[in-house]
Amino acid sequence: MNLTTADSLHVITSGPGLHSKSPVDDPTSAEPPVDLSIIARIVGEKGTSADAVIPILHAIQEHYHYLPELALKRVCELSQITPAAISGVSTFYAHFRHKPAGEHIIRICHGTACHVKGSPLVHDAIKHHLQLTEGADTDARGQFTVERVGCLGCCTLAPVLQVGKVTYSHRSAENTPSAIADYLEMLDERAAESHKKVKKPRAVAKKRRSGPTTEISIGCGSCCVAGGAGAVRSALEKAADSSGSDVIIKGVGCVGMCHQTPMVEVESAGRRISAYNRVGTSLVDDIIRRHIKPHGLWGRIKQKFTLALDSFVEAGDRTPEESIERHSLAVRDQAVCEFLGPQKRLATEFCGEMEPLDLDAYIGRGGFEIARKAAVESDPAAIIKEVKDSGLRGRGGAGFSTGTKWELTRATPSEVKYIICNGDEGDPGAFMDRMILESFPYRVIEGMIVAAAAVGASEGIFYIRHEYPLAVQRVKAAIIRCEQRGFLGRRIFGAERGLQLRVVEGAGAFVCGEETAMIASIEGGRGSPRLRPPFPAQSGLWGKPTCINNVETYALVPWIMRHGSAEFAKIGTATSKGTKVFALTGKIARGGLIEVPMGVTIRQIVEEIGGGIANGRKFKAVQIGGPSGGCIPASLADLPVDYESLTSAGAIMGSGGMVVLDDSDCMVDMARYFLQFTQAESCGKCSFCRVGTKVMLDILEKLCAGKAKPADLTKLEELCGTVKQGSLCGLGQTAPNPVLSTLRYFREEYEAHVNGRCPSGRCKGLIKYVVNDGCIGCTKCAQNCPVGAIPMWPYQKHEINVSLCTRCDVCRTVCPEKAIVVV
Repeated sequence: MNLTTADSLHVITSGPGLHSKSPVDDPTSAEPPVDLSIIARIVGEKGTSADAVIPILHAIQEHYHYLPELALKRVCELSQITPAAISGVSTFYAHFRHKPAGEHIIRICHGTACHVKGSPLVHDAIKHHLQLTEGADTDARGQFTVERVGCLGCCTLAPVLQVGKVTYSHRSAENTPSAIADYLEMLDERAAESHKKVKKPRAVAKKRRSGPTTEISIGCGSCCVAGGAGAVRSALEKAADSSGSDVIIKGVGCVGMCHQTPMVEVESAGRRISAYNRVGTSLVDDIIRRHIKPHGLWGRIKQKFTLALDSFVEAGDRTPEESIERHSLAVRDQAVCEFLGPQKRLATEFCGEMEPLDLDAYIGRGGFEIARKAAVESDPAAIIKEVKDSGLRGRGGAGFSTGTKWELTRATPSEVKYIICNGDEGDPGAFMDRMILESFPYRVIEGMIVAAAAVGASEGIFYIRHEYPLAVQRVKAAIIRCEQRGFLGRRIFGAERGLQLRVVEGAGAFVCGEETAMIASIEGGRGSPRLRPPFPAQSGLWGKPTCINNVETYALVPWIMRHGSAEFAKIGTATSKGTKVFALTGKIARGGLIEVPMGVTIRQIVEEIGGGIANGRKFKAVQIGGPSGGCIPASLADLPVDYESLTSAGAIMGSGGMVVLDDSDCMVDMARYFLQFTQAESCGKCSFCRVGTKVMLDILEKLCAGKAKPADLTKLEELCGTVKQGSLCGLGQTAPNPVLSTLRYFREEYEAHVNGRCPSGRCKGLIKYVVNDGCIGCTKCAQNCPVGAIPMWPYQKHEINVSLCTRCDVCRTVCPEKAIVVV
């Protein structure tokens, strides 16, 4: 098809607050040569219609690491997609880039949990290590490109960064460069392995022994994999194969206790006999030898000899951390009981018991019985009544009645209706939906089958964040397996009705969590919200009635239908029924994925389940509800966690992110962090949000730099009210919440910043690093300073050049005498 009259695809950058980039930074410079042979295949696979634009752009960027202009022109020639559509979409979504990238992409997570644990310092350390000039994101060799990511969903391992497709956890300014070195070493090892001649193993028929088979399970969710579970699983499989015994290695979904990953459990005859936490590959052989009985007399003699030798070594050379006893975990351990005791698992039922894609295991636990009944008997009114009677409210956003939403969709006349699963989860500091999609894809699918039967839909869509590749992979695989069994397709469970499900990946726009913006994105457009009514239940995807629920809501439906609405309604409070899944992260001793009855208090979650604040610091606040939520102070720790109580306190339930803060966190900095996020994520459609959040952010920046005046606080409060009342969608209407809640409960910190002081010592513009008299002149600070701000003075008291110091915190963390302090 024809392009523009200028036969080019240039994009006009938009105003502040938009996802705007120009595909060509310098229009006079020539684009690098591009091989376009792959474009025809991509278009052929993804489609030629207008709604295929985002999947096509994903595929192009996956191949080239950016969107070459010549490739975009070729797409227009081969499809119905116009240059204007590509320009509008590719500049809106944060994931897409228009300038060449390095060979490897480094993605630095700036989610809430990562932010409070030091991701800005990690980002600075990466830039210093790669010697990036101001404004540059790719090193001089073109080897690495650095990208800022809203959230990678591994919040319990914060701070996190991703090099290529490898995630590195618990990063700091000091150890961050080692991640790059480790990644390059891994690539070298893989290259070396690929050149070796691999001898094909000889197939050996195994004779099964009578008696119980031992099963060894290891959690393989994203957090587990980032913590090293992939390598441990491979080692277990290799060791088990070498033993020659009947042992099954099973990769299960999220185990919830993310602070203990990687976790390994050993079962025999269906009974758990042992569990181990924080397992490394060095412990794998010990676990196998302890629990697996080898075949034959010689094998048993060899095992006894090895165990005796290991006992001798452990008594001598091995450190306590290398001992298998150090990693043994009993169900009755106090810490385990405190973490698991108050929980009640409905959406996360059978947590840690099944392989996510083992369809037979899910069916064996009653899976798809409810879906079959809903499809075959097809009594929509009865289904909707059961859901309404349960009191289930949407587990995300404002908590609208699920049954009422289904009823509205059902009542709207139309031959075509849709259901959508909102798996966008753009809140930084939240990973509940990711975990459920990765660990329980069949349960969510079953919930969608029930919903489709209730509202009369025959097509459904999973809208999942592109940053969640494992969730995308497992949901797609689960859909295929359900189609093969006849649970999905044109005729499900042999009934006359059908349901087709597919996955659509987002592209890094937080605003697409809003229903109408998500619909626009699925249709292939910019994710801009529209005025309501009409509501999606009346006019949604392609103008047809559409029922949208989030992942957790669908995951709860099978439990409600199996056990009855009355049983679900018994749990929780009078107005907030059932359970809620939370991502418990931040400055907490025991972070993880928890599911608790509605109405438990913040204190129960933080102090009992979470084990209190890590490193002996003091509990200061908990941030609930992400960028749309608020900060609840420790003084309100007895507040029950339900929709109404949180709203009255200035927060919202949201999707369920819960980030715990300690006394080293600055509440003004937290407000600035969230305003930076919402201002950058504003779609720009309405001026109250686009301009209002920018002005609010400017004031917060001045506060953190010590340049604000008392009148700025009054102006900030006025702007909060204006933006809240005048914005078009939920993003703008709730953007002031973090500011309002911190002003409400921590106003003295704002006033201190007006006076040029940050009480928490967090804001870089208001602090400096000083060496005290405890310095012994060991030079460790000078050796590790990335910018050379500390002269090398052996055996003398060191000094820090304040004009060069970037406040990266490396010197303070490496000082053995704690002689460097923040003032």
